[in-house]
Amino acid sequence: MTDLIDSDGFRANVAIVLSNDDAQVFWAGRVGRRGWQFPQGGIKNNETPIEAMYRELQEEIGLQPDDVEVLGKTDDWLKYKLPKRYQRSRAEPLCIGQKQLWYLLKLTGDQNAIRFDKGNTPEFDRWCWVDFWYPLRKVIFFKRNVYSSALEELSNHLFDGTPPSKKQTKRRSPVRRLAI
Repeated sequence: MTDLIDSDGFRANVAIVLSNDDAQVFWAGRVGRRGWQFPQGGIKNNETPIEAMYRELQEEIGLQPDDVEVLGKTDDWLKYKLPKRYQRSRAEPLCIGQKQLWYLLKLTGDQNAIRFDKGNTPEFDRWCWVDFWYPLRKVIFFKRNVYSSALEELSNHLFDGTPPSKKQTKRRSPVRRLAI
């Protein structure tokens, strides 16, 4: 199965915001890099977005559908362009960025079920729980607008009434490193 790239060059993708009982979100560090992000991955042809989300959930962080509850998703695709230096210019078709549907999940199972060795190539090697808005300032620059739009929309599903201030962005849990 191949990833879906539309006629404008955007790869269809799902992104996962996993929350805990304290309304914190799962934040994962990329293997061998300084970067951190939410789990995400491409939608394969003949795969629905929800099927892709559950596949990515299992491959990237080892969780099964029974470990989570779906709280919401974005109403429409959110897009970002990759800077030229990150585009694979020799790939066909050319992918200039991603268009993503974002899912907000709540962990209902044990956080000790989180693993990074369920997929072919691990994406992450460490993780922590962070305040809801923390990722906005920490994600790589070209994803910030999409992260902001997604979290704004998804916050309605996590918080009753008004979400916390965006200024409350400190990390709350220690970083956990997992063997891969």
